[in-house]
Amino acid sequence: MRLRGFTLIELMSALVILSLLAVMSFRGLGAVLDARDQVRQETEKWRSVAAFFSRFQRDVQLSAPRAVRASSERLEFSRFAAAEGIDAPRRVAYALNDSGEIELWLWPGFDVAPDARPARYVVLSAVAQLRLQYLDGGSAWTDAWPRSNLDPPLPQAVRLRIVLASGEELVRVFSLK
Repeated sequence: MRLRGFTLIELMSALVILSLLAVMSFRGLGAVLDARDQVRQETEKWRSVAAFFSRFQRDVQLSAPRAVRASSERLEFSRFAAAEGIDAPRRVAYALNDSGEIELWLWPGFDVAPDARPARYVVLSAVAQLRLQYLDGGSAWTDAWPRSNLDPPLPQAVRLRIVLASGEELVRVFSLK
């Protein structure tokens, strides 16, 4: 009577094949998890960029025809309250700080004393560069507003250019009229 079964060589071969399949599966799973983390980080980055542009657009669209203090690195203006009543009229500013973050500065009221200090909130992180330009009545872009006492309180539009720390350059134009 002959016993039927597997030889030691056959069992070892099967174990080697299963081990190779397990290693390949582990590497594949690692790649999937790495890709998921990368997609999550990119999604969060672009979500925060979209939220920043949305906030900036809303503030600019509510701008009041009052004196604007603007340079290529900072925009300060007064804005009305939103129609929904979710905020109050106030003085606001956007500027890039030394940590590579765009800050929103909020003063407590519409007209503020020269020595009043704003509350500062980070609205976008990981920014390498911020540049603002202003469209005058003659359709020319300028780096500061107002250029003279003859300029109206508000420019026609604001062009916002940001370069993210990851290298992407984004340019948006916002109408103030």
